[in-house]
Amino acid sequence: MTGVISESLEPEPTNDSPRIELSELLTPSRVAIGLHPSSKKRLLEELAALLLKDSPIMDRDMVFQILTERERLGSTGIGEGVALPHGRLHGITAAIGAVAVLGKPLEFDAVDQKPVTLVFGLLVPADASEAHLHLLARLATMLSDASMRTKMLQACDADALYRLLVDWHEESNSTS
Repeated sequence: MTGVISESLEPEPTNDSPRIELSELLTPSRVAIGLHPSSKKRLLEELAALLLKDSPIMDRDMVFQILTERERLGSTGIGEGVALPHGRLHGITAAIGAVAVLGKPLEFDAVDQKPVTLVFGLLVPADASEAHLHLLARLATMLSDASMRTKMLQACDADALYRLLVDWHEESNSTS
């Protein structure tokens, strides 16, 4: 069922679109393991706070509102226990990411009706380019890999998860 994850997020590939590295949008402080939100709303609140780490100029309520408004358009639960909440934000010039492994599965209205355990939040500039669409597609590709999801769930701490993500992204860039 891995097709559920990537089929709606794949943009048309082009060779002239610059790649955004995970190490450019994700920092170790924006990686969390063992979150225990009580609801989808609480998860989005915690994700907004996580996205703000290392970015004190943004407003938590605004980030939460952007993520919530995107969810109203349709769930970002992309299947196989994965959610990819994302939105466009005025006032930033580069994408910002955060990732969380939940302590227990959470209902998220995912397309396959399965609860989520892996959450990757993404904020992109309001005038996001094709490079940001490619980033979203690459994240969906990474998260559609059952082996990668298993490794993410088994990461012993946030630093190990961060290194796993950055290493995967660097490896996939060198082979494409």
